[in-house]
Amino acid sequence: MTETITNWAGNITYTAKELHRPYSIDAISALVAGSERVRVLGSGHSFNEIAEPGPEGVLLSIAALPPVIDVDRAARTVRVSGGVRYAELARAVYAHGLALPNMASLPHISVAGSVATGTHGSGVGNGALASSVREVELVAADGSVVTIGRGDERFGGAVTSLGALGVVTALTLDLVPSFDVEQHVFTELPLDGLDSAAFETVMASAYSVSLFTDWREPGFRQVWLKRRTDQPLPDFPTDFPWAAPATEKMHPVPGMPAVNCTDQFGVPGPWHQRLPHFRAEFTPSSGAELQSEYLLPRSYAVEALYAVDGIRDTVAPVLQTCEVRTVAADDQWLSPSYGRDTVALHFTWVEDTAAVLPVVRRLEAALDAFAPRPHWGKVFTVPAHVLRGRYPRLGDFRALSRELDPGRKFANTFVHEILGD
Repeated sequence: MTETITNWAGNITYTAKELHRPYSIDAISALVAGSERVRVLGSGHSFNEIAEPGPEGVLLSIAALPPVIDVDRAARTVRVSGGVRYAELARAVYAHGLALPNMASLPHISVAGSVATGTHGSGVGNGALASSVREVELVAADGSVVTIGRGDERFGGAVTSLGALGVVTALTLDLVPSFDVEQHVFTELPLDGLDSAAFETVMASAYSVSLFTDWREPGFRQVWLKRRTDQPLPDFPTDFPWAAPATEKMHPVPGMPAVNCTDQFGVPGPWHQRLPHFRAEFTPSSGAELQSEYLLPRSYAVEALYAVDGIRDTVAPVLQTCEVRTVAADDQWLSPSYGRDTVALHFTWVEDTAAVLPVVRRLEAALDAFAPRPHWGKVFTVPAHVLRGRYPRLGDFRALSRELDPGRKFANTFVHEILGD
């Protein structure tokens, strides 16, 4: 490979012998059929080696495929090529008077890569981004094109697939009628006295809710509420000390310019300009960072928060911000939200792997009693044999991967360890 390719954060440099950017499905099929090992590079927003094919493998980008965004207004669906990013997909869908049910915190990520790793937004009633997928089109190991849709017994493994089944070239997503959102930001929500009932009330007080803290003190520095204007607005909890409204526009990462963020102060706007935290035309988050995220049963949310608070003197020195969100249960076999309503604890670390990894290990030990599932695309050190015990349908996924990829062409070291084969 003549060019140096890194991930978005720059902490991973890919060692693949070749990088290919094919311009057609036929070219992808020929490349896959003729290669011994292939991994797909999406938008590069993973923080670990999930996309690394190894020095003898081929790294494949589908970003050069002609972008396809075919909206069916009557069926309320959209067929989108896998390399399209959420920002451009959202604009096209909105132009047809429709919406994606939810979006992640940043719209810069590719559709295929996001759903393959279990990426999500927030909301007690909102599933991960993969929940909107109704059909997957992929190039399998022999170069053939395979389509797997809802109703197919394999569908539970086909969407959040870690890139282990083939090259996802297109997906069909469910849409809903367009809606507007008001974004309200509050400051200083205390942790003291936050029991499970109060936590549930806070997290259900808007369509999408995010809590942010730097863990330098107990509690949350910011609360972001994204309320749909077409739905009844729940009352704020009256029996819990509620945060004060922000008096200036906020950024989740202290010290970063708030202009990078979507509009606040309750000004109504289209769903795709409010559900993400960050505007598509700006660098998201801080841009110089590492990330980890752990998803665990929502019933353990408050216990888990107090567990993190108990080691905040360890966490805070290498932390930029921590975000707490909720995700509804889904039925994708390898989804971190599989089979359980979830609370997600996301950590944006400083850009220093040596300093961050010991803290990650300490954090994982503190959360271990709650059976957390790490986000597949972020920094974690949970042993593979432990993770295998947290996914009850892993055996079914292993069988599906062997069906579509009997020679393990798409299974790099990361995937081999997870599957245990």
